[in-house]
Amino acid sequence: MKNISLPFYTKLAMVLLSIICLVYIAILGQTILAPLLASILLALLLLPMANFLERKWKFKRALSSIISVVIMIAVISSIMVFLANQLSDLWQDWPLLKQQAIHSFEDLQRYISTNFHVNAHKQIDYLKNSATSALATSATVVGATLMTLSSTLLFLSFILLFTFFILNYRHILFTFLKAVFKEEHQQKVGDIVDQIQYIIKKYILGLFLQMFIVTVMMIIVLSVMGVKYAVLLGLITGIFNLIPYIGIFSSLLISILITFATAGATKVLFVIIAFVGVHAIDGNVLMPLVVGSKVKINALFAFIGIVVGEMIWGISGMFLCIPYLAILKIIFDRVDELKPWGLLLGEQEHPKKKRKVFHLTKKIKFQEAE
Repeated sequence: MKNISLPFYTKLAMVLLSIICLVYIAILGQTILAPLLASILLALLLLPMANFLERKWKFKRALSSIISVVIMIAVISSIMVFLANQLSDLWQDWPLLKQQAIHSFEDLQRYISTNFHVNAHKQIDYLKNSATSALATSATVVGATLMTLSSTLLFLSFILLFTFFILNYRHILFTFLKAVFKEEHQQKVGDIVDQIQYIIKKYILGLFLQMFIVTVMMIIVLSVMGVKYAVLLGLITGIFNLIPYIGIFSSLLISILITFATAGATKVLFVIIAFVGVHAIDGNVLMPLVVGSKVKINALFAFIGIVVGEMIWGISGMFLCIPYLAILKIIFDRVDELKPWGLLLGEQEHPKKKRKVFHLTKKIKFQEAE
């Protein structure tokens, strides 16, 4: 059979058209595709537990899948209950926060009047106009909030169902995936799937460990500084830290607002310094130590992925983009024709050096991940 060589501009047009079609399909199928992709990651994480239950306790596959999902629900529910308790404490102190915010606002008013010569009446008129505009759109905001809540519940329901089905029918899915490719490529496909399962499992576990350590560090630092709601702010920081770059700034903004309302502007400066210090430790020690560099995506494409993910699927797209960029990098690195794309997504390679070892005690140590 004669091979047809297409010109470059034809190949480029076909690639761009394919990307546009895939993005359009992703936007249309958000309700199904977003929880499905999230469920695949959770299924990879729960797979060792399901295999253990089947081998050790001789459970049927359906029962082991249900138990794994129930354990996941219990862990997530306990985190949500703990977060809700912390938020209830914040809600009980709302009158105090409101009073403190009024005093802080009056101080800010005096500062603006003194330094920018804008009298208090003009400031209040401006705020009244802004409040009128906000009230005019309040119905839209409430409607959007209710829609977001209902879509979130639907999203979580789909995640639970998809995770169970993927675990239960994993053998059929794997057999189908191998059967799609030619026989001479099936061994390579099996190796790629094994590598994805192994590396993504380590990656997700590393992210959760990183989240836990950052949460504990922030709670300790903020508690020592005497910041109110240190546990709540530490937990928010740890959860938001799962979103690279953007998450740390979002949690910093929330922490600044709450600290300003409860302790004034002076303590805000110390909170900013604490965030910078914890973020520096996270980026230079925790990230290479517990997450590793095998699936590390360079900052440029990580940021592009986050922006594109938010444009297509919102918050869920921001969470999913990095793990799936990592999966794409694993595939690219193991397919000869796609290796240049793997190099493009990854960090610049440095000469191999000895991995760092951090000793907590004589018997407990952490070694830098590969």
